[in-house]
Amino acid sequence: MQYPYDISVVVPLFNEEESLPELVRWIKRVMHAHEFSYEVILVDDGSTDRSWDVVCGLGAEDNTVKGISFNRNYGKSAALNEGFKRCSGEVVITMDADLQDSPEEIPALYDMIKNQRYDLVSGWKKKRFDPPSKTIPTKIYNAATRKLSGIKLHDFNCGLKAYRQLVVKSIDVHGEMHRYIPVIAKWNGFTRIGEKEVQHQERKYGTTKFGLERFVYGFLDLLSITFVSRFKKRPMHFFGTLGTVMFVVGLGITVWLIAQKVLMVYSGGRVRDIVDQPLFFLALVAVVLGVQLFLAGFLAEMISMASNKRNEYLIRDKVGVLRK
Repeated sequence: MQYPYDISVVVPLFNEEESLPELVRWIKRVMHAHEFSYEVILVDDGSTDRSWDVVCGLGAEDNTVKGISFNRNYGKSAALNEGFKRCSGEVVITMDADLQDSPEEIPALYDMIKNQRYDLVSGWKKKRFDPPSKTIPTKIYNAATRKLSGIKLHDFNCGLKAYRQLVVKSIDVHGEMHRYIPVIAKWNGFTRIGEKEVQHQERKYGTTKFGLERFVYGFLDLLSITFVSRFKKRPMHFFGTLGTVMFVVGLGITVWLIAQKVLMVYSGGRVRDIVDQPLFFLALVAVVLGVQLFLAGFLAEMISMASNKRNEYLIRDKVGVLRK
C-alpha cells in the first residue's frame, strides 16, 4: 500500500505558543536530514493564549504543517483521536509540544515500526526531569498497568510513541485513555509492542498542564478499559458468572442453615431460629444480588446483540475475497 507520507507527527498542545516554532523547526531539521516525507499535525486543545495564531503562521510558512483547533479544552485523548483521524503517514509519531520529547528519536522509532515490524513502540523516559511528586505516582501507576494488562512497558504515559498507521485507524481514544493506548492496541490484536529508551528534556517554557487528579482518573480509566476490552462482546460471561456464584453461595448457606435447624429439632437439641442468625441475612443478600447480577448480564447481552458493532471485527487484510 502506498502512503502519501513516510511519517505523520501528531502533536496535541495546550497553551504552548512559545515552544511551537522551535519544535516545528527541530522536526523539520530531523526529517530533512533523513530525507523523510512527512506532515506535522498540530492539534490545539482549546488554548487560551496565542497558540492557534502561531499554528496558523507556521502553516502559512510551511505546507507540511497542518492544524486543528478545538472550541474548548477537551483533553489530550480527544486531541490525539482527532489527529489520528486525519493523519496519512505510514508511521505515526506522537509527541508533546513542550519540547520535553526530542524529535531526534523519530528516525529510530520509524525504523522499529518500518523494519523491525513492531505495531507500536512506546518511549521510556528512564531519566526524568520531573519532581518526586510526579515520578513516584507514575511508577505506581505503571506497575499497576503492567500487572493488569500483561504488557511489559516501563512508561505507559510517555507522549513519545510510534505506531503503524493501521493501529491508530483502528482504535478510539477518549476520556483519559491516551495513557492506555498500548492496552487498547493489544486488545485489538496488535501484540507486537516494543519499547525504546528516549531522552527526556527539561521543560524550557511554561509549566505542566497536568495535576495529581490525573492519577485518580487514570486508574479509573484503567479499570474501565480492562473490563470493556474483555467483556464488551460477552457481558453475560462477567455478570452471569458473578451472579451465579453469589446465588449458589447464598442458596447453599440457606439450605445448610435449614438442614441444621431440622437436624437439631429431630435430635432434641436446641438451636437458634434461622431468622435470628446474621448469616441467614447475609445469605439472603447474596441470593438477591446474584439474581440481580444475572439479570444485568442478561440485559447487557440483549443490548449487545442489538448493537450494530457487535459483530464488527478488525480485519488486517483480505486475499481472494470480495472487499465490501
